[in-house]
Amino acid sequence: MNRIILIGNGFDLAHGLKTSYADFIKWYWNEFGEKLSSGSMSVVEDRLCSFKLRDDRANWLNTLHFLYPIINPLSPKSGYELAETAKTDWNLCNFTIKSLFFEKICEEVETKNWVDIEDVYYEFLKKSDTPKQLNEDLDFIKDKLVEYLSLLPEPTLNPNVKNQIWAPINREDISVESKEKWKELLQNRKKYDTQDWDSLFLGYKDDECSTSDVEYFKNILEKAIDNEAKGKTDKIYSMLLLPDNILLLNFNYTNTADLYLPKFDKFQVNHIHGSLSNPESVIFGYGDERDDEYQPLMKKNDNEYLRHIKSFHYLESSDYRNMLGFIEEAPFQICIMGHSCGISDRTLLKTLFEHKNCVSIKPYYYRDKDGKDNYFDLICNIARNISDPRLMRDRVVGKEHCQPLG
Repeated sequence: MNRIILIGNGFDLAHGLKTSYADFIKWYWNEFGEKLSSGSMSVVEDRLCSFKLRDDRANWLNTLHFLYPIINPLSPKSGYELAETAKTDWNLCNFTIKSLFFEKICEEVETKNWVDIEDVYYEFLKKSDTPKQLNEDLDFIKDKLVEYLSLLPEPTLNPNVKNQIWAPINREDISVESKEKWKELLQNRKKYDTQDWDSLFLGYKDDECSTSDVEYFKNILEKAIDNEAKGKTDKIYSMLLLPDNILLLNFNYTNTADLYLPKFDKFQVNHIHGSLSNPESVIFGYGDERDDEYQPLMKKNDNEYLRHIKSFHYLESSDYRNMLGFIEEAPFQICIMGHSCGISDRTLLKTLFEHKNCVSIKPYYYRDKDGKDNYFDLICNIARNISDPRLMRDRVVGKEHCQPLG
């Protein structure tokens, strides 16, 4: 039995990386503020917006007023703060946002302190008469996002996350419909010889599991089949249920997932949306072919409407096909680590969640310092990616058997 780890932005956040879109937008404004503070240009602009310092007789006074926080060591201000001042101080400069799409993104960040850029893009795409311009805006934002993420510090491995990724499969996680597959797993492992156990333990380290204990393992599994695994055998029993193979399905562009990749064939990372090491591979757009308004976009006979639909970009590499091969080869459990399971990835998630070999969907949720968690939001999003509510209720692991990430 295999395991797939769905890795989303929350995974990077759990490693201390400021990878949220809100952090990215703040960096974007900070860059503008630093350029303005240099005083070397009267116009600072790009594809999305423009700052034009006012050219009048009082301009030098306004500029001095603007720069004072920088040159005053008692009250230094960041580039972000200076940009925020410039956006609202019309005596200082004229500020213009050239893209309604980008304006909506900024509005979402200001009102909610978060934004899903891909969702906003799709809403604009459905209403757009000029998709080429919208796509060029998204391309520009994608390039800036890659630039920002490339500047972030290197993360370090989190031992708690490692333990969750490498954890044995829990019998309580398995769906009712898959109990026969669970029994088959136990029966098959009862037939393992020394070489089989060596292969299973490869990459894991536990002094209590030695391949010299093959007969002992067999006896434990026989008891487990009869629901009699108790007492001192519990820990050993759980080690006998390690996943055969683990696929880290990374939806992020960073390489944080690679920290958990031992140099053994049974572990693999699939950067399904590309990576920073190859910016041309980055997939940024929308992936919900079930949406009611997707087919009308197809019928427009204008490929610009499909330019950033993820399904088409999956064909540009072997990553998607490799994922399909993995889910076809054996039963698998899905563990969700930091992925919101939003509808911008619905096409891919539906393929995983509804697959005949999926035996379990286990969300690792986020818990804030006040004790509130997002388990409910996660399972609601998961439900939107599964057509059959009965299937969802059976495969999703109940909260009592789930834990916070990290």
